[in-house]
Amino acid sequence: MPRVRLKQLDQYPFRTKIVVRVTDLNYGGHLGNDSLLSLIHEARVAFLASHGFSELDCGGVSLTMGDAAIIYQGEAYAGDEINIEVAAGEPSKSSFRLFYRLTRSSDTKKIALAETGMVCFDYNAKKILPLPKAVEDISTSK
Repeated sequence: MPRVRLKQLDQYPFRTKIVVRVTDLNYGGHLGNDSLLSLIHEARVAFLASHGFSELDCGGVSLTMGDAAIIYQGEAYAGDEINIEVAAGEPSKSSFRLFYRLTRSSDTKKIALAETGMVCFDYNAKKILPLPKAVEDISTSK
């Protein structure tokens, strides 16, 4: 079976730290895949806020996730502080991608690479909207 491949970026201009909670662990005793997706959700909210946006008002549009990909590179455990770095890129007519790199703060061990495709959306009209210029700007800056 072919595996999903994600490339690590040269730079991630935004960083936040999140501590793994006991409730983030799975039956294997390490960070569960569902919790990892929740951690990148928290990082996405913080990244958007750093630009004055939210998921419900991102340059005048709401966002919905069109896809997600995660490459697991190592384990994380309860109490581990995780650095989550975020970059935006690949703007299109109605969407952009967010790229994430997760490492453990104490030893910089790689935990995961992830990407999410964010689509501009009107929840009331239930339709896709064009990418606002302000969002395109953060998706093309380094």
